[in-house]
Amino acid sequence: MTLKIKFNELNHDEYIFYIDNHKKYKDFNTLGLYRSIIENDKLSLPEKIATRDYAHKSFKKSFDFLQLKDPKTFVDVSSLGINLTKADERKMWDDVIKNQQIILNDKRIKHRNFGTHSKHDCPYDDCIYKGLMVRPSSRLAWGSMHFDSDKSRYQQKAKSDRRKMDRKREQVIISDQIDN
Repeated sequence: MTLKIKFNELNHDEYIFYIDNHKKYKDFNTLGLYRSIIENDKLSLPEKIATRDYAHKSFKKSFDFLQLKDPKTFVDVSSLGINLTKADERKMWDDVIKNQQIILNDKRIKHRNFGTHSKHDCPYDDCIYKGLMVRPSSRLAWGSMHFDSDKSRYQQKAKSDRRKMDRKREQVIISDQIDN
């Protein structure tokens, strides 16, 4: 079977029904489910929280993977009903970044080009490239996943250039000493 209705048009009871019967639907999308909880105008805040908690019972592992796939949705769903200060929000994002690194290492994923990081996602609504799949190193890439432990390619090149200059200077110094 396929779903005939959009998730963000459901009420709380319908969410419960579809979550309980998710195996019957071949196009059931957990990312769409969590995004719709945020976007749904029919639900009040307590209903959104209850729906999120009920969805966690079945899809907690998929929800945790959202940290990697769509971190903004993960943070928005996690902070439903919580008034965050700037420091709390920064702490939450730091935890997401740390967990992204852990998930990448545990699953042995070498690339970082999936989810929202693989698309051009600029804030402009009239952008002709919005939603376009891009490579991480492309000029069209709007954001990328990076960690503090990443090595800078530019520093490696600078170090290489410094060592090359040192070797040349060493030859000049040696030839000057021999001539004297």
